Parts: sequence; structure tokens; C-alpha cells
Amino acid sequence: MSESSEKKSLAPHFIVVGILLIVILAVVFWPSSEETDSVVTPEPEIVEPEESTPIEPEVFEPIPTAPAVELEEKEEVEPLPEPVVVDPEPLDVSDPAVKRALLESSTSDEDTVNRLLVNEGLIQRFVVSVTNLANDEMAPNHQLLTPPEQSFRVYSQAGKQWIDAASYKRYTPYVDMLESFNNEALLNIYDIYKDDIQSKYAEIGSQGKDFSTVLLDAIDQLLDTPEVPVPVEVYTDSVAYKYADERLENLSEPQKQLLRTGPDNMRRIKAKLRELKALIESRGSH
Repeated sequence: MSESSEKKSLAPHFIVVGILLIVILAVVFWPSSEETDSVVTPEPEIVEPEESTPIEPEVFEPIPTAPAVELEEKEEVEPLPEPVVVDPEPLDVSDPAVKRALLESSTSDEDTVNRLLVNEGLIQRFVVSVTNLANDEMAPNHQLLTPPEQSFRVYSQAGKQWIDAASYKRYTPYVDMLESFNNEALLNIYDIYKDDIQSKYAEIGSQGKDFSTVLLDAIDQLLDTPEVPVPVEVYTDSVAYKYADERLENLSEPQKQLLRTGPDNMRRIKAKLRELKALIESRGSH
């Protein structure tokens, strides 16, 4: 059984700090660059723009008309200077700006966040990852986090193979970072970049759907992952490792990946997601 076999099926996919990571959220973590499945990018729907609710005009008190001034013949009047128009400063949606905002919302040291978080396409990766996650799929080429350095490990006992507990520990630094993000700060980042996030989503998803709804669907997908006792039995079909329990193997890909973080890490991830979900729903009700 080659180590490459586990990369085909159970390879790390960081999905929560994806939802989280820009909101991250939950950024949710994952797909490793070694995943072979293709990214699911839905065709954009063509939706007629909805009529916006008319804005009631403000009412101003009339300004008295200035008295007319007669000008002498041939008197030249100097033209008034052109008004100076100052364009509003554009929102910096560059990766350094987004990453800096995330660093400021975390209590982890800067080196750790820089090492675990990718450096380019953060908003695009976040949108694609969350969209695929909400559809029970993975986005292997749009991971928000760098893959673990340690390899996936199993051990044999009584003629069966089981996931080694060391495999779960590979994810602990990511979960530590996830917990280090201040929830309110994460959602403030999300609010700041929400228009750009929504625009990115309109390119790959539904133009008439609010991305916040997609984000909540993605969180629910992970929260529905069952908790299972360890050790967990796996087997290989010579191509990839699979869960021996059919109930686990029949879970969605994101749920199977979350199981791979181990029971303790999964509980911590779920706790963070529940907190974020409550805040998102609370803001949406206002």
C-alpha cells in the first residue's frame, strides 16, 4: 500500500479555516494539491436584475433665490473654478491587505499564520471552497491552507488497518490557529469584503443568491458530520484508503475529510463553527 493511495481519497482538505479564513471562516479547510478530483464550478445562471426598492427622496427647505444683478455692458465675469471631485479610496482587496486583516484578528504569532495560510487568491479560494462545500463537494485546487508536512499513517492489528492517532495530530496546529481568530473580527472582515465576495460568487454560482446563505449551508454540512469512536478502521482497494464502515464511506467528501482531523480536533472545529453560525444568523436578523 503506497502512501500515494491515501492522497487520492483521504488527502487533507482544510475546509474550516476556509469558511473562516475570510471569515473565515470557518474558513474550513482543505484540499491538498495532490487531490485528483476536479473542482466543481457551476455554470453561472443568467438572472434578470431585480427592481430595486425606490429610495424616497430627501426633502429640503427651499433656498431663497438670490437677487438678480445687472451687469454693465461688456463687463467680463471670471468663470467659477471647476469643483474638485475626489474619488473615494478603493477597497484594497489584494492578498496582502486581506492577510493583514486576518493576522490582526488572530492571537497566533504572525509566523504561524503566514506558514499555514496560502499567500494568493484568498477571496477567490474562499468563495470556491465554500461554494463546493455547500454542494457536498471539495475544491482541491483552491485550498486556503498549506497541507500538513507529516504523512498520513495507518497501523495494522489483528489483520486490519486502522488510522494512526499521529495522523490526527497533523491538524492540531490548524485548529489552534482557527480558535485564535476573534469571531467578531472575522465577521467584520467578511462584512468589509462582502461585496467583492458576492461578486466572485456571482461568477461561479447564482447571481440571485446571497453568499451568506451559501456560507451557512457549508457550515451546516460540517456540523452534520457524525462523531465516531477511535480507532477508525480503513482498508485499501490498491488505489486509495477508504473507511471500512460503509456509513462513514457514504458520507460526503467534506464530512469524510473533517473526520480525518480526529475526534478532539473535530469537536473544537464544530464548536468554532457553531459560534460563527450564531453570529452570522444574529447579524442577518437585524
